[in-house]
Amino acid sequence: LDRGDLWDLRLPRVVRSKEWTFATIRKLVARKNQKKLVEMFDIPYDSFRYPTKLPAGRIEFDLAPAFQVRSFELNLARAEGLARFEKGPPLRAFYSAASPAALLLFPKGALKSWRILSPKAVKLLGYPPAEEGEKGRFKWYLQKGALGLSFAAVAGTRETPGGTLFSVTVAAGRNGVDPVEKGLALVKGALEEGYGAMLPAHLSFWRDFWSRSRLWIPDERILRHYYLVQYFYGAASRLGAPPMPLQGVWTADSGGLPPWKGDYHNDLNTQATYMAYLTSGRFEEGRCFLEFLWGLLPRFRRFAKEFYQAPGAAVPGVMTLRGDPTGGWSMYALSPTNAGWLGFLFYKHWLYTMDRKFLERRAYPWCREVAECLLSLLKPGADGFLKLPLSSSPEIHDNSLKAWLTPNSNYDHDNLQVLFLAAADMAEALGKKGEAERWRKAARDLGPRAVDPVTRELLLCPGEALKESHRHFAHTMSIHPFGLLNIDGTRRDREIIDATIAKYEKLGTLAWTGYSFSWMSCLRARVGRAEEALRYLDIYVHAFILRNGFHANGDQLKAGFSWFRYRPFTLEGNFLAARAVHEMLLQSWGGTIRIFPAVPWKWHGASFERLRAEGGYLVSAKRENNAAVWFKVEATRDGTVRIRDDFGRRKPRWSRPGVRRSGRDYLVPLKAGEAVEAFFERPPSVPPPPPGAYRGFRLPAKKRKK
Repeated sequence: LDRGDLWDLRLPRVVRSKEWTFATIRKLVARKNQKKLVEMFDIPYDSFRYPTKLPAGRIEFDLAPAFQVRSFELNLARAEGLARFEKGPPLRAFYSAASPAALLLFPKGALKSWRILSPKAVKLLGYPPAEEGEKGRFKWYLQKGALGLSFAAVAGTRETPGGTLFSVTVAAGRNGVDPVEKGLALVKGALEEGYGAMLPAHLSFWRDFWSRSRLWIPDERILRHYYLVQYFYGAASRLGAPPMPLQGVWTADSGGLPPWKGDYHNDLNTQATYMAYLTSGRFEEGRCFLEFLWGLLPRFRRFAKEFYQAPGAAVPGVMTLRGDPTGGWSMYALSPTNAGWLGFLFYKHWLYTMDRKFLERRAYPWCREVAECLLSLLKPGADGFLKLPLSSSPEIHDNSLKAWLTPNSNYDHDNLQVLFLAAADMAEALGKKGEAERWRKAARDLGPRAVDPVTRELLLCPGEALKESHRHFAHTMSIHPFGLLNIDGTRRDREIIDATIAKYEKLGTLAWTGYSFSWMSCLRARVGRAEEALRYLDIYVHAFILRNGFHANGDQLKAGFSWFRYRPFTLEGNFLAARAVHEMLLQSWGGTIRIFPAVPWKWHGASFERLRAEGGYLVSAKRENNAAVWFKVEATRDGTVRIRDDFGRRKPRWSRPGVRRSGRDYLVPLKAGEAVEAFFERPPSVPPPPPGAYRGFRLPAKKRKK
C-alpha cells in the first residue's frame, strides 16, 4: 500500500544550521577539506533515515485451496487488475479514479482470510508500534509518526451475490485528525456502493485519459511498455496530489525504507519523468509537477536567501515533499543549475499548449525568479565570460574533490543557457522586450560550451574530456533534451554531435544504468540515427525492466550490458523509454514539425493519432512499407505550421490550397480549428535494409557462448 503524501519531514540538525550554506561549501573546497564537506553535507543524508518517503504497509490474502492462481493481468484500458484461477471466474480489482478507495471482488468461496499489516520499516525511524483495531468485518492499523503525522490503512469486506467484496484505503492526517474515522467512512461507502456501481466513474476517467492520443508500432514489447508508462501518468500524477518522486506511489513494503529515501531528485529523475507527457498530450498529469513546483516557490525563495545569499529562487537538487534540501553529494545534490532544467519544463509546457495564462501566471514568473538567482551567482572570469564560483557534472568523479570541475562545466553551461534563452523567449511573447534582451545577453555572456579543438567532442568542462563509461549524459544536455546543438545547425555543430556520439561508442556501456539506455535512445533519435535508437531502446526493455514493468538500474539479465546488476527501481528510465518512442515518431523543435524522423527500418509500418507538437498542433500520421502515406496537422491557434520534408522526394497531395515550399519545409497557414492533410502514394514493397539495420535483440557474444 502507498499514498503520495506519506513523508517523515524531519531534517537533521546540521541541515538547519546557519553554517549549512553555499559559502561554507566554497570555503571547504578552497581548503580541499573533503572530510568536512562529507561530514556536513553527505553524512546527514546517509546516516539519518529521515527525511524520507514512507511505505504504508500491505494486505495479505489467504485463498481457499480450490483457488490456485494461474496468472495476473493489468488491463491498461480499464485500469483493472485480474487474477485468473485454474478454474472459475477471476478476482477483479481496481483502485478508483474517482474516490480514494480500492475494491477487489473475489469469486464466491475464494477468500479464506486476510490481514492488514502496518509498515515494519517505521521502526527504523523510532516510531511507536502501530495501534491495531478490528470491528465486525473491518480491520485497520493506526500509525503515529513524526511532526504530528498519523496515518491508517483501513479495510473491510461485504458478501454479495457475486462473491466477497473487499475494500481498502490509506488515510492520513496531521495534528489531531483521526485517519481511522476517515478511512472507515471511505471503505464503508465503497462497500455499500459496490463494485459494479463504482466502476463506471472509474472507467469514464480512463476512457478520457486514453482518448487524448494513441499510437501503434510493430514491436509488441516496446509498445506494451509505452502504454504501461502512459498508465503511470494516469495512475500516479493527479492535480492536487503530490507528483511522482523516485518510486511514484509504488513504495514497496519490503521491510525497509525506500531506496534513496524515495525523494525528489532534480538532477535527472524528476525532469526525465516529466518530459514524456507533452507529446502524448497528458497536460493535466504534467501540470501536477509544475503546480507542485509553483506552490513551493516561497520555500525556494527562502532557500536562495538562506543557502546562496542570493535573490530570486533556488531549488535543492535533492529535496523532500516540502521542498527542503536533504543533503547528499554536495556537488550534485546542491548544484544550483539543476533548476534550469526544471525551468525548461515550464517553458516546454507553454510551447506545447500555447496557454497564455500559463505563460503569464506560471511559466515566466517561475523561470524569472530562478534566473535571477542564477544570474546573481555568475561573475566574469578571466576570459570575460560569466562563470559560476563552483561547477560540477552529475555524477562525474563521484563524491570527491575531483568532482569540482573547472567552471563552467557543460552541464552547468547548458542548464544556464537554456533557462536564459527560454526566459527571453517567454518575455518576448509577453511584450517585455527589455527583460527579453537582458536574458539574451546573459545567455551570450556565458560564452561557448567546452569542445575539444581537435576531436570536436563535447567536454565535461574546459580542458577535461570524458575518459570512461559514465551513466549520466550531463555534458551532452545541449543535444538532448535541450536541442541547443542540433542537426539543423552548422557543419561544426554536426561534427560536434558526431564526435561526441563516437566517443560514447568507444567508451561503451559498462558503467551505464537502465535510464542511460533509454536516454541514449532519445539522443540517437533526436539526431536521426534510427537504427541506433532502436538498439538502445530494445536493450532497455529486455534487460533493465522488472517483471512488473518498472525500470531497474541494474542489468537484470546479467548479460554484460552493464556491470550494475542491482534491483532497486526508479521511474525515470520508464519515462525516457516512452520519450524515445515519441522522438522516433514525431519531433517538433526549432519551429518545425518532423513526421517519422527516426523510424528504424524494422518498423515497416507505424501510426499515431493526435500526438502533440510545439505550437499547439495535433498531428496524426500513418506509415506503410517504410514510408509515410498520410498525415494530418490540426491547429489550436492561428498561425503558419512548418513541416519538414522528410518524405524521400515523394510529392504529397494536399487537402487544401495555400501550401508553399520554403527550403526543406512546407509552410501551411492555418486558423484555430483548421487542419491540413497530405496523402502519398503507397510504396509497392518494403525497401531493402540499409547498412547497419538493427535486426533485433541479441545477447552479447560472451553471454551467448556461455
